Amino acid sequence: MAPALDSLSPGARVLVLRLRSLGDCVLTAPALELLRAHRPDLQVAVAVEPRFAAVFEHNPAVSAILDPSLKAVRRWNAELALNLHGGTRSAWLTLASGARLRAGFAHFRHQWAYNIRIPRAQQILGEERTVHTAEHLASSMFYLGVPRAGIPRARLFGAAKPARPPYAVLHPFAASESKRWPAARFAALARHLRLEHGLGIVILGAADDDFSPFEEFETLRGAPLAEVKGWIAGASLFAGNDSGPAHMAAALGVPLLVLFGSSDPRIWGPWRADAEVLHAPQGLESIPVERAIEAADRLRARAW
Repeated sequence: MAPALDSLSPGARVLVLRLRSLGDCVLTAPALELLRAHRPDLQVAVAVEPRFAAVFEHNPAVSAILDPSLKAVRRWNAELALNLHGGTRSAWLTLASGARLRAGFAHFRHQWAYNIRIPRAQQILGEERTVHTAEHLASSMFYLGVPRAGIPRARLFGAAKPARPPYAVLHPFAASESKRWPAARFAALARHLRLEHGLGIVILGAADDDFSPFEEFETLRGAPLAEVKGWIAGASLFAGNDSGPAHMAAALGVPLLVLFGSSDPRIWGPWRADAEVLHAPQGLESIPVERAIEAADRLRARAW
């Protein structure tokens, strides 16, 4: 059977469903770049929640960004719909797209939505090992007909950098307590970067995060993602917990320090980035501030 991409007409429309999760959205970029390199004639739309749309803005591999609604995906009139999200809502949107070809991973629920079922990344890649999320997503393109190639790093586009002296962005927050390095240690790291490396400090977080341990520093609270993208892009260094902004920093080419607790960096670590990763599966509180300072110093030394 011929690969799905070979059966698409010239200039055909493709729908990629990637509804949410900042890190997952960022790590979809390599797959989209591979698709564009193989079939630059295709018009590719990404259906994503508006709060994450900035991840895909100005990306040359993306022709349109759609609201994840039944009306929007139906109007796109895709020949191929590829669900990279996997939930119930995205399955219904895949079916509602009316696409002749509807692809999703074989481990997804709601297999009734798909007439192309993509096997495990390990099977596609021919390697029985732990795969990174970027590899997992890119493997779908190989299965659909993109020739096997090296998987590029994720890239973000259209970042408007602030005009200001060198600074570091720190993101000391995360969705769960198990992913948060103690705030006092982030503050100590920030002071070191300010005193020893002459960097301004910008603390990044959501509007409802607790910024009280960081009152001595400049803060960026609840900013739109497009603005956050610019601030991270302009930074000389990023340091943060295992979360979406760390993937943004990697995609923007910013040297970064990331602290991992129970999550596996082999799956969720910075992809093809200048990074220092500190991993403590026994708990982030076991990482002393001295280790983070040493890692940050190594990043700064490589930047010279």
